[in-house]
Amino acid sequence: MRTLALALVAVIIPAAAAAETPAGLAAQADEALKSDQTAWDFVEGITTEVGPRQAGTEAEARGRAWAQDWLSRNGFARVMLEPYKMDTWLRGAERAEVVTPFPQKLVIAALGDSGSTGEGGITAPVVGFSSYAKLEAAPAGSLKGKIAFIDHSMRVTQDGSGYAFAGPVRWTGPALAASKGAVAAVIRSVGTDDHRTPHTGGTTFAEGVKPIPAGALSNPDADNLERMLARAGARGAELTMKLVLTPRFVGQTESGNVVSEITGRDPSLPPVLLACHLDSWDLGTGAIDDGAGCGIIAAAARHVAAAGQPLRTIRLLFAGAEETGVWGGNAYAAAHAKEPVAVAMESDFGADRVWRLDTNFTATNPELYKRLANAVARFGVSTSAVDASGGADIEIARQQGGAVIELQQDGTRYFDLHHTADDTLDKIDPAQLRQNVAVWTQVVGILANEPGPIKPAE
Repeated sequence: MRTLALALVAVIIPAAAAAETPAGLAAQADEALKSDQTAWDFVEGITTEVGPRQAGTEAEARGRAWAQDWLSRNGFARVMLEPYKMDTWLRGAERAEVVTPFPQKLVIAALGDSGSTGEGGITAPVVGFSSYAKLEAAPAGSLKGKIAFIDHSMRVTQDGSGYAFAGPVRWTGPALAASKGAVAAVIRSVGTDDHRTPHTGGTTFAEGVKPIPAGALSNPDADNLERMLARAGARGAELTMKLVLTPRFVGQTESGNVVSEITGRDPSLPPVLLACHLDSWDLGTGAIDDGAGCGIIAAAARHVAAAGQPLRTIRLLFAGAEETGVWGGNAYAAAHAKEPVAVAMESDFGADRVWRLDTNFTATNPELYKRLANAVARFGVSTSAVDASGGADIEIARQQGGAVIELQQDGTRYFDLHHTADDTLDKIDPAQLRQNVAVWTQVVGILANEPGPIKPAE
């Protein structure tokens, strides 16, 4: 198979332009901003033809096959599947209703790795906690036979920092409730919308601990439950809920990573690694999380190739099974542990515009950081002193102590959609998607043609 770089040089631009100047790269980035269709083609295609791609399922396998075909058709080299086994959880029936004193149904979604209530469900008193800290302070055994409701709301932030504040409610809240004796846990969705669409996502239980049933209420339903608890308490009444969640664990199934590349002029140099994740939760079609990210990195790589074959190889990692435990990123790190990576980047925060450039070499390689910052300033990207830690699937770079870049996207509305049924193609703004491709093209092009170390030793 011919590499994308060679194919594009031969077909799209004159042979004499194979040794493009930086102006050629800038022109490609500007062209991406105006008219790129590659990223849209990817995310539109996978959401239309495959749809939800929950980790370890037949749907995720169809997504991998679709992505391999798309990469091959778009001229990428060495398109390969790297399979691995993973523990797999599947959603079942989901119902919640207040039985007394204010009977009504609530909208709920089970959290990944939730236990099951059984077909008959659980009916039990509800105890409310306005924060994670208040649940922590509950006495041991105080929730025996009860359902814990953790009402810990998330704040809107541009940089996504509200997730760090609210996330523990989902990540470890149900396990904490179980440690206090709770028979089940319901949480306010980790999200910033006011729609009746609950946000799913994974929760965790310690090894050897039997998972209890755990679900997330939509924000309006959490608001309502909060009011009902207050009113019942004022009347000296007990609020009871019936909860039916019947997910199941199906043991080990196969997932996998799809990898491909644009071969550089000097394959002996460590590559530039671009990552996204191909799986999604099952409620929506995985457009913003993370079909858009895969489209962005692939489109940027094609634009870099169109400016001339890069010095370094650009490796694409379409990771599998990120949502249920970063299985793909960890599998890639283990399989390629002895292969140095020059720099790694991941796109996994939707499709809204890039607004800030973070690296972990700003202080150790200020000249390179300045070149990158100057190159993307025209796209409205600001500088930063924040030390980048990188996305979930580029663990290999962290293990190697390598260079990491984060092109921070505007997360103001991301958590309105995150892990919900509203994660669909219509939520993507094509103009902002193109801005992502333009910024990634400029940054990746500079990195892929950088001959020296990107993150010098401190």
